[in-house]
Amino acid sequence: MLLLLAFVPSARAQVNQEKTVTVTNANGKEEQIDLPTSMTEELDSTTQIYKAKNYLTRDPNCNMPDVNRTYSAEVYMQRLSKLPTIIEMPYNDIVQKFIDRYTGELRHSVGYMLGAQNFYIPVFEEALEAYDLPLELKYLPVIESALNPQAVSRVGAVGLWQFMITTAKRYDLTVNSLVDDRRDLYKASYAAAHYLSDLYKKLGDWNLVIAAYNCGADKINKAIRRSHGERDYWKIYPRLPKETRGYVPAFIAANYIMNYYCEHNICPLKTTLPAKTDTVMVDRDVHFEQIAHVLGMDIDELRDLNPQYRRDIVNGNSGLASLRLPEAMINKFIDNEDSIYAYAPADYQPKRTEVEAEGGRYVVNKNQVSLVSRSSSKKKAEESKAENTEAIATKPQDDAASSQEVEQKTVNDSDNDDDKESGKSARSSRKRSSRSRKSQSSSSKNSSSSSSKKSKKKKDKEQQSKSVTVKSGDTLSEIAERNHTTVKKLRKLNGISGSTIQKGKKIKVK
Repeated sequence: MLLLLAFVPSARAQVNQEKTVTVTNANGKEEQIDLPTSMTEELDSTTQIYKAKNYLTRDPNCNMPDVNRTYSAEVYMQRLSKLPTIIEMPYNDIVQKFIDRYTGELRHSVGYMLGAQNFYIPVFEEALEAYDLPLELKYLPVIESALNPQAVSRVGAVGLWQFMITTAKRYDLTVNSLVDDRRDLYKASYAAAHYLSDLYKKLGDWNLVIAAYNCGADKINKAIRRSHGERDYWKIYPRLPKETRGYVPAFIAANYIMNYYCEHNICPLKTTLPAKTDTVMVDRDVHFEQIAHVLGMDIDELRDLNPQYRRDIVNGNSGLASLRLPEAMINKFIDNEDSIYAYAPADYQPKRTEVEAEGGRYVVNKNQVSLVSRSSSKKKAEESKAENTEAIATKPQDDAASSQEVEQKTVNDSDNDDDKESGKSARSSRKRSSRSRKSQSSSSKNSSSSSSKKSKKKKDKEQQSKSVTVKSGDTLSEIAERNHTTVKKLRKLNGISGSTIQKGKKIKVK
């Protein structure tokens, strides 16, 4: 599909150098307030994401002139009052400044967001409903990220909902070298709804909550204290950080433009929704390239569906990890899972198992590291033997036991220089033989005990088996995800060859 051709060049020319907007405060003086990051960036990066390139196109039926229409203050006020919202949407000169920006410089961004909202808004609404929050909060990501899932702010906030790391971790979003759940549409949306719910419990006013989402509850409470306990957003407004002063007006303007875009001659991009998706649980590390190669997928699609994986690696080794795929690819992944893991694994190994060191090589095997000399070791060993000195081990050892053998050989060679008497050597040999018989006896007892324990553990494991009843609409992948297992294991446990399961039937999950 072709992205809106006339739209992209215009977007390229649209470089928003302004980082502030000039407003008139309550005292009649002009002041500058910071614009949210989403209102100062180029549109180019947003239109290059996979969904935009493949599912958004120009609507040939929208032939409105690309010219903004302006109205009187009374019209804007009336339109805001008609919005079906719980959160108040007042009109003033500051709100007008932000409406003007959306209908003017940012009108092409609005066209993109009107198309992209079809990907994201349903999930936002679902998360907000889960916490019984006003649905108009679904437009917070419009001012947070301009509906760009890859957005990163100048202070390090990430994703559609622009979480900072500390807040993200407080709401159980994983952030490490391989994973960043702030980019995950589903997890981040539910975390944001949870956070907004908590803010409302603390502040009790939605305008204050929206402001606190931007700067934190502590700064809002500080502004309230400096305003002698005043809790009206517009009255504590001068006490707020510059960007937060523009945050609530921008939120009101976003609600306005996402509902009244047609009145300003803004054409939404036409959206073709992608195929339905589902998830499978992965229990080992796998690279996107391995999946894409075996399944015949576009790797950019995998990245778009799984933006939380920062290095194209699904890190199943750290615990069961979810992989989102087009619904049609789920069974293909399950049927070819072994082939996916087996496809050139060495090429996609995320960590080295061998590293160079000065004067030698560190060989890493099962978390054990041994240093092996590489400098003319063979020649030195031969010279050492000739002079009856220590033997130098030159072959890289595969495990700890091999290293111990090398050390024992060195010790024995040294002992042989001192222990020349044959009687001593014979007595030492008898002692070793006696110790060996005792060791074998002890080993036999331990083996018997170990076998008994394994048998008991096996019985206990069988007793801990668990079954669940299939509900209407359930799929194997959903049941696997809920019970922290994989579809492959479910099939093996229950003798299922296909993907069809009957409602009301009990299946084993462990």
